[in-house]
Amino acid sequence: MSDPLPVLGRVPSGIFILTIGRGERATGMLASWVMQAGFEPPCVTVAVKRGRYVAEWLAAGEPFVLNVVGEKQHQFLKQFGKGFEPGEAAFEGVDVEAASNGVPALVGVVGRLECLPVSHVDSGDHLIFLATVTGGELSSAELPPMVHVRKSGANY
Repeated sequence: MSDPLPVLGRVPSGIFILTIGRGERATGMLASWVMQAGFEPPCVTVAVKRGRYVAEWLAAGEPFVLNVVGEKQHQFLKQFGKGFEPGEAAFEGVDVEAASNGVPALVGVVGRLECLPVSHVDSGDHLIFLATVTGGELSSAELPPMVHVRKSGANY
């Protein structure tokens, strides 16, 4: 059998910042494995690496926001790519506003989807969450979304 990993790495994905929590407990993380999963109701899936505390919050049904990053908005990759420990300030130097679900949303991105997780499945080293989209806002129709293509299907 041939090696599927080089091809798997070439599957393009968007770049998103998943924000969750409220107040001092709020945090954000880089997410690239996001996909639309339904029309009625509108749904998305998002994969979160097993062991991340955000996965526990999603499994408990906490609302979240998927912020769609624009193609030249690399500052968000620098800010959220490293991840944050619980209680560590995630939004220093970043403009945020409260989405209608109370979760911080990034200002100036392409747009946002407000989501509520409804279930999840195990996919080995990740958990895949299915979420209903409960709201959203397109901030900039002219700003193209960032697209990411990995070199290998074995790592980010």
